[in-house]
Order: sequence, then structure tokens, then C-alpha cells
Amino acid sequence: MVNRDRIIDEFIHLVKIDSISLYERDMADALKIRMMKEGISVKEDDTAKKIGGNAGNLICTLKGNKDVSPILLMAHMDTVTPGIGKKPQLEGNIIKSDGTTILGADDVAGIVCILEAVRVLKEQKIDHGDIYIVFTVAEELGLLGAKNLDLSDINAKYGFVLDLGGEIGYAAISAPTQNTFDIKIIGKAAHAGIEPEKGISAIQIAVDAISNMKLGRVDDETTANIGTIKGGEATNIVCEEVEIRAEARSRDNEKLKTQTEHIKSCFEESAGKFGGKVVFRTEHLYPAYNIDESEEIISILKTASEKAGIELKLGQTGGEAIQI
Repeated sequence: MVNRDRIIDEFIHLVKIDSISLYERDMADALKIRMMKEGISVKEDDTAKKIGGNAGNLICTLKGNKDVSPILLMAHMDTVTPGIGKKPQLEGNIIKSDGTTILGADDVAGIVCILEAVRVLKEQKIDHGDIYIVFTVAEELGLLGAKNLDLSDINAKYGFVLDLGGEIGYAAISAPTQNTFDIKIIGKAAHAGIEPEKGISAIQIAVDAISNMKLGRVDDETTANIGTIKGGEATNIVCEEVEIRAEARSRDNEKLKTQTEHIKSCFEESAGKFGGKVVFRTEHLYPAYNIDESEEIISILKTASEKAGIELKLGQTGGEAIQI
């Protein structure tokens, strides 16, 4: 039904396009050409101006000839770094990077699946309802494209996001909400060899706080992580400032709130213990979702899986994208 060679060729072609977050212009232009070639209308929203990028989200509309509820298919155009100058290598049935960059299958694989589905619909003249296709930007920076998506031209009740690894047929019907934290710990500088007693080490405060935190897999729905730590000037200076980036995720909103308060209190208690200060800033990135298996969208997915001869496996994800 699908054209395997075409899928491989398309993937290799698109994955070579540089498309790191906020610099998706070349990918957006390439996808515009493909959509218009298939007779699909394309609109680019103004997200680029809102987030400081060079391309907006693409909103594409494929009109149908069947009286069924419209659906949305979605994937993101950006990749993580290092993603400049990617050189995909086909080795048997596996496509790999050359080792100097990421491959970019996240999320070119999703894009290619959508493109192939559209082509098969047209080639085999399969009846279908209206289909909205959205390619977003800056997903890797915290769903910035999706957050700023212009929904005025999208009239779909159901959406399927192609952005999930794992076994073939796996779909995530539950995903976490996430908070990120920017923490600045303020101590007091002093000469470490002459008068260390007059200093307050921001590093010591950070170590004490982190050592008392629940991190990693907190429970079956919640995770927390200290991502980066920066601070200090020289070995002979008591460190005055430390900057920390961290996050917490949970599929339960109350658990996320509890974990956020726990992390904050650990820093505050340690700062008080050593006489320092802490500035704690929280940003809520996106909400959790939990879809019951009795929902109509799951029935649609099960029917499609049966027709395709693929076993559907429903589960959870701890990742960012709103996936199903």
C-alpha cells in the first residue's frame, strides 16, 4: 500500500536539511513545495515573530469527499543539536547518522509518514474527510510552536501527533505536565586561602540542597532532574553565585506541584542554613493529558490499526510532545 523506496528516499532527502530549533526556514520551504505539489493549501502562521525564529508553523488543509469528522495530523520540523550538516547513511535496513551529528529522525520520521499517507490517499483515490496537517516549529524548546499555533483555520475534533519512539503500533495516551526551574544561588565571595570564613559558598549551598532532593524517578508518574550547574571563577575564590537549570514532570498535576515545592524548599532551606540567598523561577511548559480507552478517538485508532494489520499498543510516555 505504501511505497517503501519512496519513504526511504524522502526521509534521506529531508533529514539532510538543516532545521535546528528557531532555524526551520529551509525545512518549511521544502514542505510547502511538497504540500502544494499535492494540491494541498498551505498557510504559515506568525509564530516566527512571537518566538524569534525564522519560520512559523505550517497549517495545511486537504479537503475531503466523505462526511466524517475532520482529523489533524501533526509533526514538528525542528531537531536538536548537533544538527548542522547531517549525513545520513543507509546500512541494510537501518538509516544512521555518520556519527558527527544527530540523525534527525525526531521528527523527520513523523513528517515522512504524513507525506506518504497523503500520497497514498491520492494515488489510490481513497475516500476521506477533511484532513488538517500541521508542521510545527521549536518543539524541542518546550513546544513553542504548538503553544503559539493559530487554531483559527483548524476545524478538527481529533488529532494524531507522529512523534513517538518505541515499537511499531505503540501510541501514548498519557503524557506528563512539566515545570522547568531557573535557580540562582547567591553566596559571598572571599579569598579561599586567606579568609575563607568570611565567604559563603554558593556551591556548598547547591550541593547541600541537591543532596536532600528526591530526583530521578520519584514515582511511577513523576520524574525530576538537575540539568546544568554553572558557577565559580577560580580555585582561590569562595564561589559567590551558582546558576542551576532543572525540571520536574508528572502525569498528575498535584504530584508536579508537590515536587516543585519540594525542590524549591530544599534550595531555600540550604541557603538559610549557610547564610546565602536563592532566587527560584518556575516556568510551566505544558499540561498533562490522559485519554481514556473508551474515548471515540481510541476507537478510530483501533479501527485504523486493524485495517492496517498492525497491533495497537496503548501506553504512556514521559516525553514532551502531545502524542497519540
